[in-house]
Amino acid sequence: MLHRLRSFAAACSALLVCGTLLAPAARADVKLPHIFTSHLVLQRDQANPVWGTASPDEKVTVSIAGQKHSATAGADGTWRVRLEPLSAGGPHRLVIQGNNTIELEDILVGEVWICSGQSNMQWSLKQSVDGDLAALTAGNYPQLRLISVPQVGTQEPQDDFNGQWEVCSPTTTPEFSAVGYYFGRQLQETLKVPVGLIDDAWGGSACEAWIPRKTLESDPKYAALMEQWKNTEATFDFEKEKAAYQKRLEKWKVDSAEARKAGKPVPQAPRGPNNVLTGNSRPGNIYNGVLRPTVGYGIRGAIWYQGESNAGRAYQYRDLFPLMISTWRDLWGQGEFSFYWVQLADFQAEKTEPGDSAWAELREAQTMTMSKLKNTGEAVIIDLGEGRDIHPRKKLEVGLRLARWALAKDYGIKVPYHSPQYKSVEFKDDKALLTFDHVGGTGLYTFDVNEPIGFTIAGDDKMFVTANARILGPDKIEVWSDKVKQPTSVRYAWADNPICNVTSKEDLPLTPFRTDDWPGVTVGK
Repeated sequence: MLHRLRSFAAACSALLVCGTLLAPAARADVKLPHIFTSHLVLQRDQANPVWGTASPDEKVTVSIAGQKHSATAGADGTWRVRLEPLSAGGPHRLVIQGNNTIELEDILVGEVWICSGQSNMQWSLKQSVDGDLAALTAGNYPQLRLISVPQVGTQEPQDDFNGQWEVCSPTTTPEFSAVGYYFGRQLQETLKVPVGLIDDAWGGSACEAWIPRKTLESDPKYAALMEQWKNTEATFDFEKEKAAYQKRLEKWKVDSAEARKAGKPVPQAPRGPNNVLTGNSRPGNIYNGVLRPTVGYGIRGAIWYQGESNAGRAYQYRDLFPLMISTWRDLWGQGEFSFYWVQLADFQAEKTEPGDSAWAELREAQTMTMSKLKNTGEAVIIDLGEGRDIHPRKKLEVGLRLARWALAKDYGIKVPYHSPQYKSVEFKDDKALLTFDHVGGTGLYTFDVNEPIGFTIAGDDKMFVTANARILGPDKIEVWSDKVKQPTSVRYAWADNPICNVTSKEDLPLTPFRTDDWPGVTVGK
């Protein structure tokens, strides 16, 4: 009897296995990347793509606001549809149907902006001046939506990230980018339409990490940079670094115990090793791990706060930064979308005598980008920095100065937005007469005292001295020094942390500049 039962069980098992082998392969569920979740904002008045994965050859239908679009998944399982333009409003339901159905709720249509860069864009609302008060009122802006992309540094292209869209509230805003929040809040208040913000900033990141590696490798300008990284990649041993750190840590523990026993100060603990191969400086790392999963999502534009990590290579940034912007625009396929950035703030010790400055050269490189690319703009914050901290905590003013650019250039609202900027110089009678553009409705102005402060002047010997200056009319400043006969160059706010006070009457600071093109300290670096 037992033998018969075993034989019957074996036969059933064989039939079950055979049936499994002969049955059709299980169909994969339709899936969306996390850039598409409930509470998202779609860019108004343009055709927006929606994409995801499914089984190969599976038909996928996407529905929203009375329109339907279908696509068939390719051999790799990917599919994509393009929605017809929608007007601002909502809420809508976004339904994706295939082998299964996904329903996204509370979909709004409005304005979408990327908030990107390094730590000063990442800097959270709760870390900023009066950020706690701003968070208290965040619930008044339910049509402001936020999503943050985690920091993943990799050479492997990523298609998704772990995140979701959230409704603006006192609980969702404290950890969000302060600059991004203030920028978006001003847009939402002014335009009275939904606003979506995508925060992908990464503190300490280098510009080259935001660019596809192949783009850098194909340009001879970056041959030395790429060669340096290839050498690092071939020789860097993170396990060896961790082992060395453990030895330092054990020694520190012993030394600390002895110091405490002897009543002496405890030495500072050693810092843990940094894996540069998965970090925020390796070319292509942030593009692959952070930016790429969002590329193609419908946007109006981007705001950017970065440059500190590239200040030592400011001349290289003259080309690198425009290359990054152009590359993003090419990848997005939305044309020359708006791109506005924050010029570096004042930082480090104030110096009484004129000198060279890598930070001044980086600011110059940022300003140059406006003349190289369309639909770009620069928020000057040379008045908002902190000498002892690379992270100025006054983020409200930064966000509002960026918002001025967007409101004026993208939405046709008549507000002052462009800082005064150097136009030309005439040297005559041992003096320099400077002319400026974008001086505002009533001309140039000086903060705190009547005299313009922050100018230096030099002759052919390139020896700069602090200069006298006075405003002559709405767009002109005269500069001179009794120490310099026949001057040939004038500079303004040319220092890491300059003492300067010229603005427009609308309180937009004069853009730091120099009239010469003498080689700077970052040439060739």
